Amino acid sequence: MRAMVTVVGQDKIGIIAKLSQLLAEAKVNILDISQTILQEYFTMMMLVDLKAMKVELKELRKELDELGQSLGLSIIIQHEDIFRAMHRID
Repeated sequence: MRAMVTVVGQDKIGIIAKLSQLLAEAKVNILDISQTILQEYFTMMMLVDLKAMKVELKELRKELDELGQSLGLSIIIQHEDIFRAMHRID
């Protein structure tokens, strides 16, 4: 199963490092990443592979939310199919 992780918030040192570490510890593989800074706002999207994940998706969501709160960011993970359906242009 693949998922999209989106991150938005004020830019600060260590965002990518801390998020990557959390995902690595959960055995989530980062397949692709795109990030940019729009003025002082950090935005990032990651395509991740959850096949080898060592925690339940619910637990991973909780950990991502806690990390986001500690960094002042919004971090959301969505199944790839849900993400595609939400962002499809007909």
